[in-house]
Parts: sequence; C-alpha cells; structure tokens
Amino acid sequence: WERYAWIKGRVIAGRQGGVDKLLKPFVFRKYLDYGAIRSMRDLKLQIHKDVNIKGKQDDIKLGRGGIREIEFIAQVFQLIRGGQDASLQIKPTLEVLKLLQIKKLLSEINVKQLIDAYMFLRNLEHRLMYVDDAQTQDLPKTDEAKARIAKATNYVNWTAFLAQLNLHRKNVQAHFDATFNEQTHPDKLPENLKAAPWFDSVWQGALTNDLALHALSDAGYSEPTQTLQQLQMLRNSSRYLHLPELSRQRFDTLMPLVIKQASLEANADAALLRTINLLENICRRASYLALLAEFPQALHLVIQLCATSPWLAQYLAAHPILLDELLDSQNLYATPDFVAMKQSLTHKMAELMGDSEAQMNAMRHFKHAAIMRLAAQDLDGRLTLEILSDYLSALADVILQVSLPTIWQSLKFKHIEVPKFSVIGYGKLGSKELGYVSDLDVIFLYEDEAQEAGEVYARFAQRISSWFNTLTSAGLLYETDLQLRPDGNSGLLVSSVTAFREYQLNKAWVWEHQALTRARFVAGDASIGAAFEAIRSEVLTQTEDTQKLKTEVINMREKMRAAQTFIAGMFDVKHSVGGIIDVEFLVQYLVLIHANKHPQLTGNIGNIGLLKLLASLNIIEQNLAEKVVLAYRDYRSMQHALKLQGAPHMRVELALVSEHANAVKALWGKVFAA
Repeated sequence: WERYAWIKGRVIAGRQGGVDKLLKPFVFRKYLDYGAIRSMRDLKLQIHKDVNIKGKQDDIKLGRGGIREIEFIAQVFQLIRGGQDASLQIKPTLEVLKLLQIKKLLSEINVKQLIDAYMFLRNLEHRLMYVDDAQTQDLPKTDEAKARIAKATNYVNWTAFLAQLNLHRKNVQAHFDATFNEQTHPDKLPENLKAAPWFDSVWQGALTNDLALHALSDAGYSEPTQTLQQLQMLRNSSRYLHLPELSRQRFDTLMPLVIKQASLEANADAALLRTINLLENICRRASYLALLAEFPQALHLVIQLCATSPWLAQYLAAHPILLDELLDSQNLYATPDFVAMKQSLTHKMAELMGDSEAQMNAMRHFKHAAIMRLAAQDLDGRLTLEILSDYLSALADVILQVSLPTIWQSLKFKHIEVPKFSVIGYGKLGSKELGYVSDLDVIFLYEDEAQEAGEVYARFAQRISSWFNTLTSAGLLYETDLQLRPDGNSGLLVSSVTAFREYQLNKAWVWEHQALTRARFVAGDASIGAAFEAIRSEVLTQTEDTQKLKTEVINMREKMRAAQTFIAGMFDVKHSVGGIIDVEFLVQYLVLIHANKHPQLTGNIGNIGLLKLLASLNIIEQNLAEKVVLAYRDYRSMQHALKLQGAPHMRVELALVSEHANAVKALWGKVFAA
C-alpha cells in the first residue's frame, strides 16, 4: 500500500529530485510486477471489510464501484509496468487511463466508461462535501438531502440520479473484477483450468507411489514412473526449497494445474517436463509466478506452446518477460502492422536517448515479443511458411531501419546529422526467407565526399555490429555475418558505392555474383539503395561465358558438399544432393546466364517466384519446375519444423524425400548437362 500511495506522491516544497530518485525504484520495479495484483486485491478486501464493519456501503469512494476502484485499476497497471515503461510513471488518474487506452492495455469502451464514472463520482464527491462543508463521501440519508444532491447534479429527482449512479458503479465494479481477475476464482474457471484434488495430492507427495503412478497413467501420461520422478526431484530440489514463502505458495498453486493441463496434451510427458524446466528457470522471479497464478489462461497457453515446440519452451525460459505477451490473445494473434511497430520502436528509442544500454535492451525486448507473437500464430496454424518468412524478414528490416539513426545519434565522432550510408541484405535476409534463428548477412555502403567519411563510416559499421551481436541482459538481437563484403573478411568493413561497383564488375568471384541474385537494399539512405540496385542489375545482366560459369558453379557446389558429413539412409535437407542448396545454385546459375536477355529475372522475388518465372520464359520445363517448387517448399517446411523441435541437424529419412530429391537432380542434370 505504501508503493501504491507513493504513485501520487510529489515534493511540494524544498529541494527537488532527491525524493523521486529514492522512491522510483521502490514504487516502479525493474521487472513486470504481477505480484501487485494480489497485493492490491488484498488491500481492497481490507477496505471492503472496514467499509462493512462501519456500515459505509454507500461510500462513493471506498464502496464497491467507487472512486478507489477506478484508481486501483489505473494504478495496478502503473505498479506492474511502470518500471519497464517510464511513460506510465505519471500521477493524474484520468491521464493514466487515457495512456492505458493508447497502449492498448484497456479497451476504448472500458476507458470511456471508467472516465465517465470517475468524473461523475468526483463531481458528486464535491457536492456531498458542499452540504455541510465536511469531508465525506457518504450518500445522504434524508429525503431533503437526497433532493438537494439530485438537483445539484442536474437530475430531476433522486430516483433518476440513483439510476445513473448505480450504472456507473456497476460498470466500475465489472472492470475492477476483470482487472483483478476475480473471474479466476475456482468457481468461475472453465473446467479445463481447474485442478482436481488428486493432482494436488500427487504434487504434494500425499499419495503412495503406486497410487500416484496409477493417477498419472489414468490422466494420460505414457511414462508415469519417469514423470513422477521428475515431480519428486523438483519438490526436493534446492531451487524449490529455497524459494521465499510467498513464491513457494504460488508454485504449489500452479503445479496441480500444470500436471492436469499437460496431461491433456498428446505428448503429455514431454509437455510437463518442458513446462517444469520453464518454471524452474523463472521461479526466482516472483512476478512471473504471480503472472501465471493470476492468469490460468496464460498458463494453459504456455503449456500448449511447450508441448508443441521445445525450441519455443527454451525461448520462453530465456526471455520470461515474453509471458506478458500471452495475456492478450487478441494482440497475440493479430496480423502484425510493421508501420505501427516501426513508429512504436522509434518512439521508444527517442524516449531512451542517451542511455545506449537501455535502448539495446528495449530493442531486444521488442524483437523477442514480436517473435513470440509470430511463433504463437505459426504453431496455431495461422501462417504459411512463406508468410512467416515475410514477417520475420520485415521484422529484421524494421529493426535495422530504426537502429541506424538511433546508433548514429549516439556517436560523438559523426561529421553530419544524417549519414549517407545504407545496409544491404544478402542471403535469407535479402531473399526474405528468414527463419526464427537466422543470422543477418549484410554489407555496408556509403556515398559521401567528406575526407573523413571512410573512417567515420567504418567506425559506425563496427558500432552497428556490436549493437546487434552484444549479449545483454535481454539477450542477443541478431548475429550478423559480414563475410559477403568485397574481399570478404580481409576487406574493408564499409565500401563506397563507386568502389563496390568496381569490385563487382572486375574483381568479384562467381559465388559473389550468385549471392548478388538474393541481395536487396534494406535500410539507410534510399538514394544509395537505388544506386546499389542499379549496380546489381548491371552485374546480373552481363553476358556470361556459359561453359566457364557452369564449371565454376559445379566446382563450388562440390567443394561445399565435400565439407559436410552425411549419414547413410538420411537426407540432409540443406546439403544433400537434390536438397535446398542445389535448388538455390540452379536458380542463381540460370539468373546469371539468362538475365541479359530477360532482365525481369533480376527481380528479387525469391527462389519459388524465380522458378515459376523461369518456367514461364520456357528456360526450364513447366512440369519439372512445378516439382522443384514443391520440393523446395517442403524442404523449407521440414527445416522449419526440425528447428522448432530443437533438432541439432536438418536430417530426415531419405525415403520421405526421395521423390523431391529426384526432381531436383533431374533439373540439375538438364541444366548442367555437358
């Protein structure tokens, strides 16, 4: 209650700043503080008891649906999120409510009802105090006093006034109960979110081993002995035993629910084990246990996600702040608006200007939250692989586009206000085929006549690389790969547009021209991006020596394959003969050979789009192109599924893909026939 009270505290006289500096970390905690919900609910219950004891149910401030409940609704969001979002560290209740609507933490209709009720109740409070010039919030008792209040509030009589008052109080009470999860009372929960008594007995060790094993087996666990051992190890672990009392109570509340809900999954044993691992990782953060205890629906979704993907379970364990994303299913499954996301991230970076560490962490939180939402939609079957890759690529674009001006503004050695500098994406970023854990293949170009430009932009590029690759408390942003720059690792970190063109036309290796087929402008100065696209088109439409190019492409492919280890009867989706790389090499070779006659082949439309275009131009057979398109799409889907399952290698049984591999090999044979 002291944290709650200090939200509105301010210095009236004397030296400013000292009290705020002392109190901010006390009031607004560093992490999302969902423990505040229980604390404020308990505080409101104490107020209710006091109101009932004193017979003050008609108190418009402390009674149900009163002013205090509106303030509690606004301020619980401040206590939970104010440490993460400094914009919530404001005092006026009405301003907080409006901000909660902007941040989509409360709906527009809910905020309107709360604001209308607050203004009605505060105006009524003033009129009640006018009557006897006393501090009171009690409704009048006599008919004369009631008539006076009705007239003072512009109602024809007490009955009309009371009807409006009761409507406001009913609305406030409903919003309060929803905000403070009164609906999570056991009697109000749907059946699948309730824990049967024996689930609690299994967790507490109150059953004999035989009874516990029967109970787990009947519930759907296929390996009850191993599952029971895991539960017993967890109860006896030092991590659980050394939890603070309140955290241990919350953990004990959660575990029967976890055991029941995991049993409903097809892979119940794996679902429970992964969820337990997640809980062990987050249990020292009381606020995360509080979140799952307060929102059983979120816990249910956590278990479903853990059951579906061990990779996602590990991702949640590494970034538990993402649990917050599971509370709003409407936002979780909404189609991403990358324009709005870019604006939001730009605004956040501006808020944190001057604190690079805070900016880096905020950008990582932004990325992780977006990944979480996309993964939830993906696992729910709402996204095709192509759409998911487009979204992941657009997310990387947004982060690069916001990072450049953010990092530039923090540099002390910059020589101009806006850098004449751009980022070019290669590989999966360039072809918009990013996966969840893809790194970013990029190069940096500049066009600036200033004498110091080369040195300044080289240092800028180093800072960008550090910004992305540094492991902060919020994790990693992206791994960046700069090997595709001119002259590779031995070359300069940045190139002028002129130098890049000279290199591509006269010095570049064939594999660098292959890589150029998948490259695109991503972020920075648009005029440099246009210059790059012109160079790219110029290079790709050169007339090539077909036999020489064919030999070099085949030799490069064999060299890459020789570096891999293959297992008999297994097919490496990426590296095996007839796999993903063979498809990519085929497309790249055909673009380099035919783009001089068909410049539309320089379009960055992805491998599937290019295969279809090559068939429409009669460069490859339509029937074979369709088979290779299907193979490539299935390969990428397999690759994606294997990564979600945490597979260390991208291998499947050869028999599953032999038809696809044969189609790719057939096209390879036709294209590269002597």
